[in-house]
Amino acid sequence: MDTESAPAGGPGTGDGGPGAEDAAVGGRPTVEPPPAPPAVAREVFGERYDAAVRYTELLATAGVTRGLIGPREVPRLWDRHVLNCAVLAELLPAGTTLCDVGSGAGLPGIPVALARPDVSVTLLEPLLRRTTFLEEVVRELGLENVTVLRGRAEEMVGKLAVDVVTARAVAPMERLAGWGLPLLRPHGQMLALKGDSAEQELADSRAGLAKLGAVEWAVIAVGEGTLETSTRVVQVKVGESPGGVKAATRRARAAARAGRSGAPARGADRGRTPRRRGR
Repeated sequence: MDTESAPAGGPGTGDGGPGAEDAAVGGRPTVEPPPAPPAVAREVFGERYDAAVRYTELLATAGVTRGLIGPREVPRLWDRHVLNCAVLAELLPAGTTLCDVGSGAGLPGIPVALARPDVSVTLLEPLLRRTTFLEEVVRELGLENVTVLRGRAEEMVGKLAVDVVTARAVAPMERLAGWGLPLLRPHGQMLALKGDSAEQELADSRAGLAKLGAVEWAVIAVGEGTLETSTRVVQVKVGESPGGVKAATRRARAAARAGRSGAPARGADRGRTPRRRGR
């Protein structure tokens, strides 16, 4: 999911998702069927292989027509999106609770939930049209381990606590940490898919991560030996007391006051379709 450049109010997901800015031809998106599933998909998704195929079909059809996925991404949905996200499952202990912040079209949350039925996944997304899509997908695929929640990360502090926070194409690392780390339980971790920018973003954010209660961080690769191109992830682990809670609460209150006064909160959906870059 991208993000909608969602500043202080918390992340939203890329309106339009990957490549959605390319979507219109004559004012309407072009819809093409997704490519055939690669053989490795059966290995990754196991008994939920058929559900993964159906999810990819939904991304290529309803995801495109609703502006969550750009049509140019359809030929590479499997390798650069669905499988690229699913291999995050390698990093998750059994029975983990996970929140996918700014979930958008459900990436990476839905592929992880498909690959790991034992993981309880919350898809957190502020925009109604996206949560509507996510609810339809979860219902059609019968994903009992997935909950869709409409809201911003900062609004969930004190209401939602998980072992793992995930995010993809949501925001620069330090800002993302300010949204995600306050949702973690003690000794939890944030996993951010960052592609080629991973090392630089981590280098730029180390001081801020330490202030937020992070005690360990690294860029790691997952999917090696499974995918042709492994997935690059920034892994941030917190200690006994995840930080950023007070700051997140202050920002949430400020956004709520702005909403009551009639002023649009920053990051609100104004009908724009910001760019989300695929990985």
